[in-house]
Amino acid sequence: MTDFVRIVEVGPRDGLQNEKAVIATADKIELIDRLSRTGLRTIEATSFVSPRWVPQLADAAEVFTGIHREPGVAYPVLVPNETGYDRARAVGVEEIAVFTAASEAFNRKNINAGIDESIERFRPVLARATADGVRVRGYVSTVLGCPYQGDVPVADVVKVASRLHELGCYEISLGDTIGVGTPLKARAMLQAVASLVPLSSLAVHFHDTYGQALANILACLEEGVRVVDAAVSGTGGCPYAKGASGNVASEDVVYMLHGMGIATGVDLDRLGETGRWLAALLGRETGSKAGKAMAAT
Repeated sequence: MTDFVRIVEVGPRDGLQNEKAVIATADKIELIDRLSRTGLRTIEATSFVSPRWVPQLADAAEVFTGIHREPGVAYPVLVPNETGYDRARAVGVEEIAVFTAASEAFNRKNINAGIDESIERFRPVLARATADGVRVRGYVSTVLGCPYQGDVPVADVVKVASRLHELGCYEISLGDTIGVGTPLKARAMLQAVASLVPLSSLAVHFHDTYGQALANILACLEEGVRVVDAAVSGTGGCPYAKGASGNVASEDVVYMLHGMGIATGVDLDRLGETGRWLAALLGRETGSKAGKAMAAT
């Protein structure tokens, strides 16, 4: 049996949410439809946060209703609270994600609430989602460092991740939001979380600020992780990170995995084409090294 890793494509949400120039709704829909044709099984489509906080994603309902949903592909959306949940369910969303941080300081700056308060906001959302048969993914950010408090104790990461799992999140994505992690730290953090949350319920989400994302992913793959978040063309990233570097590029992750004999179900050529199309749309070169190399051959 071939080893398999599921790529969670976060480009349409995490990749685009901090873009300064407004991206047309039709272009967001085309991006998701292009990604749907690459063989990806999970594509995070948008976020139902308040348009005041994330103006770029104010068209969440229009985007979600406009995409062509391929059979067998999940299209989760981020929701911050019950209001977001209501908006998402009104347009037929079947999977959601909730988001908190392992850093108290980051949470307060980012969502104006402490960790405990943010999790209390999720409790009714999780209860309703369970009743509605809606799957819920949990994000824990700043697992390897915070722009405000610096180091984040591993015990805090374990505590937050286990609480989300206990609340009913089927999968917990562990995010190095500012991209400061290195392989040994990433491995140690993952091992600690896996002591309370089953490894089969964990995913990793690395930003490439210091060029460590692929090395960190490899370290976590060696520990048994089989779900990896990535963004086509290396878009996105935390606006508070030095260098404003983006997420690890989906193309680079897929190239590495295929080179290791690990299946993803993704057509790398199509993914590379999509990444270059998106980069042209955004007026810059692709942030994927594999994408650039494939274009040059």
